[in-house]
Formats: sequence, structure tokens, C-alpha cells
Amino acid sequence: MKKGIFALSLVLVLIAITGCGKKTYQPQAINEDVDVCVICNMQVKDDAFATQIVTKEGKSLKFDDIGCMNEWKSKNGTSEIGMAYVRDYNDKEWIEYGKAAYVYDASIRTPMAYGLISFKDQKSAEQFIQEQGVGQLLSSEELANHTWEQSNNMMDMHSDGEGHDHSHTHDENMSEDKSGH
Repeated sequence: MKKGIFALSLVLVLIAITGCGKKTYQPQAINEDVDVCVICNMQVKDDAFATQIVTKEGKSLKFDDIGCMNEWKSKNGTSEIGMAYVRDYNDKEWIEYGKAAYVYDASIRTPMAYGLISFKDQKSAEQFIQEQGVGQLLSSEELANHTWEQSNNMMDMHSDGEGHDHSHTHDENMSEDKSGH
């Protein structure tokens, strides 16, 4: 009996020690009924454009466009960010911001007209560029120097008068890609 209690105590101590390692942050599912972008207050769709920051305290901040997430980071800094996530354009899988590959082109329609989409790897991003005939490949490091301008042409096409894009769809020439987007 004493050996069993000792073994159980040892297991609990080991679990406690390993639990004190690096904290992990997980993205939360998008709930279209209640989730709104922290920056523009638009509905966050459960789609390839949704992004998310999980703070060190575990709070999830959701955005409808990666440009809105960048705006939040510019205003608030990055010291309280536990992890930032983007979605793979093809399968909507969550990816760590720093591990994703990005494609930018002003003609790519995104919810807030930043023209930037994310992919789980460079190969997928390059394939998109080849299939669509547009786009510049960027890494997360290169996004630090990105201009983050909204395309006025894209904003005007589906604007509510206040510059908010309500379409959440892609340009017609973007809708023919083989991923169904």
C-alpha cells in the first residue's frame, strides 16, 4: 500500500513538473452568431480569412481579415500575445502566424480589402500564384515591412458607405481556383 501511494505521488509530481513547461495557446473555434472583429466590428466568418490572437492570459481576439489583426498589433504591441493564428486558404486549418506563407495582391478580395491570404506552406502559396497568375509570395518576417494598405477599388465595390466590405467573397477571377474558393 505504501509503495502504491509513493508511486502515485511520484507520478503526480512528474505531471506537475512537466506541466510547468512552456505554456501552449490554442485557437478557438469561430462562432459566426457572436464573433465580431475586434477592430472593425464586422462579423467574423468561419472562413479562410479569419485570424486570431490568443493573449498570454488566454483571451481570444478574433479578426475578419489579417489586416485588422495587423492593425490591432500596431495599436497594442505584441508583448501580450501568446500566439497569433491565421487560416490556410485551402482547407481553413489554423496555422501559427509565423509558420504560414502569405500571398499578396491588391486584386485578391478579402473581407477588409487588404489583399493578403495565408497558406500552411510555401508550396501551396506558390501553387496559388501559378494558378491565378497574380500574387507576391511573402513570409511572416516580410509582413513586418508590408505596406498594409486597403485596396480602395475593392472597398468601393461592396462598401456600406463607411468603407466596410460586406461581401466576404473573392474577385470573379479568383473564384475559379481549384480549391473551390
